[in-house]
Amino acid sequence: MTSTPFRWTDAGVLRALGLEDVVEPRELSFTGVSTDTRTLDPGALFVALEGPTFDGHKFLAEAARQGAAGAVVREGTADLEVLPLYPVPDTLVALGQLGRFRRRALSAPVVALTGSSGKTTVKELLRAALGSTLRVHATSANLNNRIGVPLTLLAAPDDAEAVIVELGTNEPGEIATLARIAEPDLGLVVNVGESHLEGLGSLDGVIEEKLSLLTHLRPGVPAIVADVPPVLPRRAREIREDVEVAGFTEGADDSLRGELGSPDRTGRISFRFQGRSIEPGLPGLHGARNTLLALAVSTHLGVSLDSAIPEVEAQRPGRLRGEWLRLGRLALILDCYNANPPSVRAALETLASVNWDGPRMAVLGSMLELGAQSPSLHREVLEEALEGPLELIVVVGAFSEAARELDLEDDHRVLLAPDTASVWAQLRPRLEGRELVLLKGSRGMRLEALVPRFEAAFAPVGDGSGDDSSGEEA
Repeated sequence: MTSTPFRWTDAGVLRALGLEDVVEPRELSFTGVSTDTRTLDPGALFVALEGPTFDGHKFLAEAARQGAAGAVVREGTADLEVLPLYPVPDTLVALGQLGRFRRRALSAPVVALTGSSGKTTVKELLRAALGSTLRVHATSANLNNRIGVPLTLLAAPDDAEAVIVELGTNEPGEIATLARIAEPDLGLVVNVGESHLEGLGSLDGVIEEKLSLLTHLRPGVPAIVADVPPVLPRRAREIREDVEVAGFTEGADDSLRGELGSPDRTGRISFRFQGRSIEPGLPGLHGARNTLLALAVSTHLGVSLDSAIPEVEAQRPGRLRGEWLRLGRLALILDCYNANPPSVRAALETLASVNWDGPRMAVLGSMLELGAQSPSLHREVLEEALEGPLELIVVVGAFSEAARELDLEDDHRVLLAPDTASVWAQLRPRLEGRELVLLKGSRGMRLEALVPRFEAAFAPVGDGSGDDSSGEEA
């Protein structure tokens, strides 16, 4: 741990921003770094970020009123007598520079992880595994972009013994930028699949973007990737021969390969790993694999499996990330936080694996941000869904358009709905009250709006919530 608490000084800010030869030194110190006047602590350094719909420079006077001790601003900003300024070409880049400066002052190892789906779940599993022994600081919510990653590092406490940073992307080069800020001591790629194609263009573009994390790891820093899809470890080893592969297939390294058991009645799949038996708190093969990945990373950081396993087994899905809701004899799997082809396939696999006595149904809402490939990917995923053991699929938005293109209007297993608001009127006559129903779609589809309808129809008297069981994330 650091021998003395980290403290922001004028000299440190100048070094972080490369302004030693531009700005005259001043006797200044700061309590922290903030980008929001609504939560700014007195004595903080305010960074005036700019975006399509906001401009922090309009709040410089407010920052001064809230007690800011200085501000990072774009070059050419008029001087404020009440607020010392640090002029820079780009305040977003400057925020990253400040985050990297703080990272370099940390003695705790930094783990960076990315993937097309499941990375937030793996982050929480890893937080639990490491937290069994270490003091852990990790990305909050989904603050995984060029603002969120620096803020995560800036918020790291002096006594942190491990830092987990989630890296997200929707355009080429973003993972590389975030990796240069975080300077990880271990890199993990959870998976790759069709996501954010509007910005990344193709699956090949997604793979290249995610694996750029490995390119920006320092020599000798451990790199771990999942064993599926097979293209992931193959391409990873083209970048680094020493990449470690974890999972359940023959493509996984012997030391990081698990042995799968059978699903239980909620779809959870037990497995053995390095001589231990693990019962994941998350269902499906993806739940087991994400648990294994978290354990593989935690052992690298010196945490014993005996300490980590009880903590990961106790984990349950976050809200709308595969959580279960029991309503009498009917159950909902609420997986409506995000959707792309790999996460929809994973959710359908979980739905199929559960030992359920009644009918299985799925409400599939549009997968957003897929660009020009959206129609073909919706058709492909829908065709795969129809191959599973589902009695009914309600297709919404882009999935409804895909059903028409596939001439499924007369298929008794398919109901077409143009939007979420129109789903219930079509679905209700097909429900008996003993179904297992998956709600899966991108956040913008708001499929969770259907939950009150289910509750009103099927929740037992005096019980409006049901049991919370398990599931996984997009």
